[in-house]
Amino acid sequence: MGGFFGVASKNNCILELFYGIDYHSHLGTRRGGMAVCGERGFQRAIHNIENSPFRTKFERDVEEMEGNLGIGCISDYEPQPLLIQSHLGSFAITTVGKINNMDELLKLVYENGNTHFQEMSSGQVNATELVAALICKKESIVEGIRYVQELVDGSMTLLLMTKKGLYAARDRYGRTPLVIGHKEDAYCVAFESFSYINLGYDDYRELGPGEIVFIDPDGVKTLVEPGKEMRICSFLWVYYGYPTSAYEGVNVEEMRYKCGAMLAKRDKGQVSPDVVAGVPDSGIAHAIGYANESGIPYARPFIKYTPTWPRSFMPTQQSQRNLIAKMKLIPVKALIQNKKLLLIDDSIVRGTQLRETTEFLYASGAKEVHVRPACPPLLYGCKYLNFSRSKSELDLITRRVIREREGEHVSQEVLDDYANPCSKRYEAMLEAVRKEQNFTTLRYHRLDDLREAINISPCKLCTYCFNGKE
Repeated sequence: MGGFFGVASKNNCILELFYGIDYHSHLGTRRGGMAVCGERGFQRAIHNIENSPFRTKFERDVEEMEGNLGIGCISDYEPQPLLIQSHLGSFAITTVGKINNMDELLKLVYENGNTHFQEMSSGQVNATELVAALICKKESIVEGIRYVQELVDGSMTLLLMTKKGLYAARDRYGRTPLVIGHKEDAYCVAFESFSYINLGYDDYRELGPGEIVFIDPDGVKTLVEPGKEMRICSFLWVYYGYPTSAYEGVNVEEMRYKCGAMLAKRDKGQVSPDVVAGVPDSGIAHAIGYANESGIPYARPFIKYTPTWPRSFMPTQQSQRNLIAKMKLIPVKALIQNKKLLLIDDSIVRGTQLRETTEFLYASGAKEVHVRPACPPLLYGCKYLNFSRSKSELDLITRRVIREREGEHVSQEVLDDYANPCSKRYEAMLEAVRKEQNFTTLRYHRLDDLREAINISPCKLCTYCFNGKE
């Protein structure tokens, strides 16, 4: 995934930029970057944050950098922001999104005059550099941004900083959020709406899909009006979003309580656990919602140890991620022994970590482990955000089960049937997952309940990973 933050102020903005970016650290694990513009022109710093938090890597840069304009990011992939010199002038740029048609776009820019790109250590071209090159094919920055929005297959939200101010552009279909904050003498723009609250900013407004604005210390000017179609990612509320954020006016924490309550209503009379627990951290709010609705006590039978462990999906190798995830969760045996536990996690992707969690609960004396994922079964790899590092849809436990049942080639009609919670295929898939994972019972959140919990128009939500519908 990734997140970014920008500031346009009448004063030196470096500290606000620093803390605003840091508040996006839950969205990325590999690179952090800051770029500012002031009397000394453009300055930039980029650091690897795989093994150290953003704050510790950029403390010295904060002392050395100065400017009243700034943008920065937390990224899971390419180093950014980038500094670009072009016929449109000098600018800095940072992006959040996913480009599926990289080869096609690279061919396009090569045919139109680009001779080379810097190659990253992965052998890939930096996606943000490609976006910058496409912008520079046009006669103005706004035309260039619109050109990118039209060409990119996937999603693309970006911040671009010139010497005069910031351009902010939300993805064509609003798949990721972009919100503006305001206080006296300054405006900011962010992925996460909570990131500017402690910096003294109030909510100004959220950009619509495809909207492009120009921000300077004096105000916000709309350059391209928002489009009518929106497909914001529903998984932001389930997992990625920080609890204090809101997207399209819907708070993440409150939505998760509703998810848990709906799971409890579906379970009424079906199971009788002793306690309800959430897998830290993203399963906790769902579990609280379940406990509040059901009247079953909420407990923490294991605690996440975070002072020295990075995020569990940070390392490149899956085996390392699994080991770190295991090391981070410490059981409280007094709350586990001879207990029937109902466990809520945000989702089941590969199933590896949750299976190991279940095994250590049994090893710690649990009598039963009932599992309730807070979203529907993941049947499709996300085409629009860098949601996971999966190389194939067969990394998904559901698709492995479907292949075992149906063979190598599965029709869309059959996949649709597996996505239907009322079908026999759906029930068979859940039972196969339950057996493989050694859960006592398994019930996923239903897609209709998820939509109701988010409570915005269903046609504005992207649910592709659950039902394959664009």
